[in-house]
Amino acid sequence: MSRPTPLRDVHESLGATLTDFAGWLMPLRYGSESAEHNAVRERAGLFDLSHMGEIFVTGSQAAEALDYALVGHLSALVPGRARYTMIVNESGGVLDDLIVYRLADQEFMVVANASNYLMVADRLTERAERFDAVVDDRSDQYALIAVQGPRAQEILSALTDADLEGLKYYAGLPGTVAGAEALIARTGYTGEDGFELFVRNADAVALWHALTKAGEPYGIMPAGLSSRDTLRLEAGMPLYGNELDVSLTPFDAGLGRVVKFDKPGDFVGRAALEPAKDVPPRRRLVGLVATGRRVPRHGFPVTKDGAVVGEVTSGAPSQSLGRPIAMAYVDTGIEEGLTVDIRGSHEAVDLVELPFYRRNK
Repeated sequence: MSRPTPLRDVHESLGATLTDFAGWLMPLRYGSESAEHNAVRERAGLFDLSHMGEIFVTGSQAAEALDYALVGHLSALVPGRARYTMIVNESGGVLDDLIVYRLADQEFMVVANASNYLMVADRLTERAERFDAVVDDRSDQYALIAVQGPRAQEILSALTDADLEGLKYYAGLPGTVAGAEALIARTGYTGEDGFELFVRNADAVALWHALTKAGEPYGIMPAGLSSRDTLRLEAGMPLYGNELDVSLTPFDAGLGRVVKFDKPGDFVGRAALEPAKDVPPRRRLVGLVATGRRVPRHGFPVTKDGAVVGEVTSGAPSQSLGRPIAMAYVDTGIEEGLTVDIRGSHEAVDLVELPFYRRNK
């Protein structure tokens, strides 16, 4: 049985279509997913992300433990900042992609994907054993609500006296939002400016309603998983299970920049990843824009002159471009003449560099 978030009753009252996602009962859409997508691009959208995992690492050697457990240089983070990173296995295969927040000198929060957070907590616990560090999975205690879009700061400013103007991208600060104690993070998964609010479960419903009311003058809309997926696709952001999995290293995914070999000490996967940094991957992750109206979907073959040269990882109609788009792994060196095999019909696509969409700063 799917596990509900603290906001289930709210979603049902809004007429959401609910679906199972990674064992959670989540809103797929509330009405029109294209309207939800456009609201985030043009105004603001409100997301329930309470299925994500929050794993705390504390102690005098918490930073060293994370340097060893993950590919990033987390001890270099200053309190209040966040970093995108990954956890890999001994062979360098990606187990999950993560955001790590340094909350204090000896306190970090690791945010993991819903489908992987139990595994991530277990691996972190194993890898931290040699350090003076404690790993505590507090995912059951937290709800996560995101407000994303060009009007997000104006909406949130009405509910908090926290310094949102001074809050940088990939940074977070503690504050009170609509009376609830929260970690306010300037992060997101849409390609727009916005904030993610980590709050106690008991505060989630009141906070959702407060954000909805504050956002009414700006045209805020609740947004579900469908629009979240098309927004992140336009922004060229990878999804674990599609663009990332254990068969790929960060270098295979074109994300070798997150692997920090110059940090002190060893880390899990280093021996396997060091040779990989100097070897061009056989395939690279690219964007595809369809010339017709049919949508390339996950798993569809990418072909050139009848030969398979890649595979689609994610695809959807793009509201911003007005054409179907996809991300795909394609053989290195191939730039043109591509088609996607859509159920036996070879549909022409143009190869483009990612992302498809960049917001106006």
